Amino acid sequence: MALTVAFGADDENECVRAVLEYLRSVAEVDVVAGAAWPEFSAEVGRRVADGAVRYGVLMCWTGTGTAIAANKVPGVRAAQAWDPWIAEGARLWNDANVLTLSLKRTAPDVAVECVTAFLGVEQPDPEEQENIDALRA
Repeated sequence: MALTVAFGADDENECVRAVLEYLRSVAEVDVVAGAAWPEFSAEVGRRVADGAVRYGVLMCWTGTGTAIAANKVPGVRAAQAWDPWIAEGARLWNDANVLTLSLKRTAPDVAVECVTAFLGVEQPDPEEQENIDALRA
């Protein structure tokens, strides 16, 4: 199965364009648009939780609101990142399935590095499985 990612953003700027360009180069991208950030964030979360896509990437001014909204969907583990190490750790140690980024305070190259790091983790760290299971419960 090809890598599939749902994407939503509440603005359009250089950072959003850079992330979308990168995503389209490595995955099939399902862009969720036309709604306020709580709605598109929940919809991206639903698509991840339902298995329609493997991951979600959300962008809003801070990245916080989209994380909160996505995390209200059962089965979503959304994590906000501002550097690649945080994004990678979210996958490794929390099995995050949605990444949220600030489109206002993240440089485009750093945002792409965060997405690259997030998607680059094939499997969560087996030593964290008990903790990940607790998050899922």
